[in-house]
Amino acid sequence: MYKGGYTGKILRINLTDKTIKEEPLLPKTAKDYIGGAGFCIKYLYDEVKAGADPIGPDNKLIFASGPFSGTKIPCASRMAVGGKSPLTNAVGLALTGGHFPVELKFAGYDALIIEGKAAKPTYIWIKDGEVKFRSAKNLWGLKTTDCQQIIKNELKDQNVRIACIGPAGENLSKIACIINEMRAAGRKGLGAVMGSKNLKAIAVRGTAALAIADKEKLKGARKEMTTAMKNSPVLYSHFAKMGTSGIMDAMCALGIFPTKNFSATGEFAPVDELGEEMQKTRNVGSESCYGCPVGCSQLKMARTTPYQGILSEGPEFESLYSFGGVTGVDNIDSVIAADRLADELGLDTISAGVTIAFAMELYEKGILTTKDTEGLDLHFGNHETMLVLLRMMAFREGIGDLLADGSKAMAEKIGKGTGKLAMHVKGLELPGYDVRGAKAHGLNYATSYTGADHNRGYAPQEIFGIPVPYAVDRFVAEGKGKLTKWNQDVRTATCDAPTMCGFLLDMALIGSAPQNTASLMKAVTGLEYTSDDIVKVGERINNLARAFNVREGFTREDDTLPERLMAEPLKDGASKGQCISKEDLKLMLDEYYMERGWDNTGVPTREKLVELGLEIVADDLACK
Repeated sequence: MYKGGYTGKILRINLTDKTIKEEPLLPKTAKDYIGGAGFCIKYLYDEVKAGADPIGPDNKLIFASGPFSGTKIPCASRMAVGGKSPLTNAVGLALTGGHFPVELKFAGYDALIIEGKAAKPTYIWIKDGEVKFRSAKNLWGLKTTDCQQIIKNELKDQNVRIACIGPAGENLSKIACIINEMRAAGRKGLGAVMGSKNLKAIAVRGTAALAIADKEKLKGARKEMTTAMKNSPVLYSHFAKMGTSGIMDAMCALGIFPTKNFSATGEFAPVDELGEEMQKTRNVGSESCYGCPVGCSQLKMARTTPYQGILSEGPEFESLYSFGGVTGVDNIDSVIAADRLADELGLDTISAGVTIAFAMELYEKGILTTKDTEGLDLHFGNHETMLVLLRMMAFREGIGDLLADGSKAMAEKIGKGTGKLAMHVKGLELPGYDVRGAKAHGLNYATSYTGADHNRGYAPQEIFGIPVPYAVDRFVAEGKGKLTKWNQDVRTATCDAPTMCGFLLDMALIGSAPQNTASLMKAVTGLEYTSDDIVKVGERINNLARAFNVREGFTREDDTLPERLMAEPLKDGASKGQCISKEDLKLMLDEYYMERGWDNTGVPTREKLVELGLEIVADDLACK
């Protein structure tokens, strides 16, 4: 039985009949899944039936923090948000930080499960265990910052923490996200799930203290962690000053910063225009999540017309890619403006930018014309059009309606063989690494249960040259199945579940993360784990997520990459000549499935599921 870290309560809210129910957090659920992503996937598998409509009332929207959130552990104000993705029809899981995750814990809950659909636009007000339904009629149509401010004014409390959707979520864009403060649960279209429930926002305020199992043990475990953070050669010296955007120069140097819809990676590398030195001229401050001593989130202000004066918390590296490199845009101020606008509209910056880049390539090839675009010039690099398209996508106006559901849906509507140019896996647009030059990273894109997602199994061994658990050659396919399993399981168990900022794993804790998590879990919750036990939790979560997708009809054929990455070697740069051939992918998938204990079709075996305590899942899938 846990003795601290958890509130011990799950809040279940049904919007259809306006019922509110508190349920106990079962000790076995806490022990086997820890929290965060583990709780989201556990409830999602148990409660969302196969074939459920992602934007229907039977889908669930789950918010779950972990046992570290609300403690004195640094960089632990994180939260997982889950549901069946309307973009992919697979597991939809997004991570976010800020202050909302901790506030939900202080309000008394380890997780919040939203069910059904409200009859009218609604927002939920949660304060120290008291839940109220309030009208969102006057909030519908508002951008996210305006929505949050009006709710704070209405509740007469500027310290209320709010998660909300913008117009994109209201209009059921499948690339809509959920915004809390200016942080985003950004990917997989969970904003559309929230919008489909007529739920504009969730406001939370809490004052409860969180129990700790052993405060002295926590001091010791925390000191070990903070010492590792201080000893990191990059965490405070570089990352705290630049955030994720500081890696753009390095990705260009590796030849893997994707440009012009992945058609010009290595050829067009706008370091001078978008890189670190230019970014420094736009930095005006930084923001921190609750309890974070790093403060990596950089505030940037545009300096030139027509964007002068626009302030954004970012752009992070992924937005520099999605509104810069992949669209062929090299105007830093337009990228800042697009980043801010996407947050205000509630659009996932990665999917939005990659979909616009797809449209730009189709325009340059003559597949889309000015007749289709209502006169808009969609050539690569046209930043004015990029900003216009974002608004049109959020409101489903004109050609924006074609782009609003992402690149896969767009290709299916256009036809003409355009699918081979759509840069997605399982419907989720690719993040900002051209994996032709980083093959384990590519295998992660192919196998992640959410689709192409750098957060699931980031490969720091290839991206940063970190030799843990061992050094690798980023161009070699052999051995990447084993490495990808390790990356996915360790990140899930030490970051996504407890919940902890994933940047710490790569920059300070990668060599000690499982033991660090085990020590912190003992101190905070009283639950006993070895480092191997911790990794096993990650394996259990990843297998359960895979089972959800198998139940939805996903097969080995879906564990693939865009044709361009397998058929077109990079033409220039430090990764020139590289691609992930079909033979490479087959080799890596065979090895990955073997390491995971899955059959050759990618289905977990009964033996593996039983080993992980998932016998019921084995029965569901009729595994052999």
